[in-house]
Amino acid sequence: GAALKTREPQYQFELDMALKDGLSRFGIMSNQTWRDDPRRLLFMLSRYKFVAKMLSGKNRVIEIGCADAFAGRIVRAEVGHLTATDIDPVFIRDAAGQQDPKWPIELGVHDMLAGPHRERFDGVYSLDVLEHIEPAREDSFLANITASLSAHGVALIGMPSLASQAHASPQSRIGHVNCKHAPDLKQAMARHYHNVFIFSMNDEVVHTGFYPMAHYYFALCCGPRRT
Repeated sequence: GAALKTREPQYQFELDMALKDGLSRFGIMSNQTWRDDPRRLLFMLSRYKFVAKMLSGKNRVIEIGCADAFAGRIVRAEVGHLTATDIDPVFIRDAAGQQDPKWPIELGVHDMLAGPHRERFDGVYSLDVLEHIEPAREDSFLANITASLSAHGVALIGMPSLASQAHASPQSRIGHVNCKHAPDLKQAMARHYHNVFIFSMNDEVVHTGFYPMAHYYFALCCGPRRT
C-alpha cells in the first residue's frame, strides 16, 4: 500500500522513526507510574534532570538503585559514561531490553551493602534508596558508596522527607525504614563527606526553602572522607 504520510511534512520524520525503529517503551516501574499516577512520572524525571545538571561534564558516573533505569538517559546525555546498578536482576534484565544505542548505559547487578563497586567513579547518585536501608546498616552503605568514588568525586543522594510520609500512599511507604529530616540527612552524609549541601524539592521544583515543608531532599556531597 501507499506509504503513510503526515498532513504536515515537518512531522514525517517522527512517523518514519516510529515505523522504522518501533515505539519506545516504559520499564517495569515507570510503566506502573505512568498508568497509576502520571504526575509522579514528571516528578521522577525532574529529579533525574537535577542530577544531570549537577553532574554535567563528569566522565564516569554510577547510579545506585536504578530499578528499570528508564530515566537514566537524562543523566547519560550530560556525562561521558553511565553505569546503572541495582540489587534486583529482574529490573536489570528489563532495563537491558529497553536500551537505546543512542544513549548507551552499562548495566549491572550490584549490592552496595556487600561492598564498593569494583571501579571508581567521579560521580555517584542514588535516588529513593537510602530510605530503604536499615539505620544500623546506613554507615556501611554510605561508606561503600564513598569508596566507589575517586578522590575528588561527587555524590548526590535523594530521598523523601520524613515529614512527607504522613501524605504518602501505603504502597510508597512499604520498605521506608529510614526517612529523615533535613538536619539528620546532612549529619549522616557529613560522616562521609567534608562538604554537604541540602536542597529541598516539592513536586518538580528544587529549592532552598523551609525544610519541614519539603516533600523530598537532595544531599550534594563533595570531598569524600577516607577512612
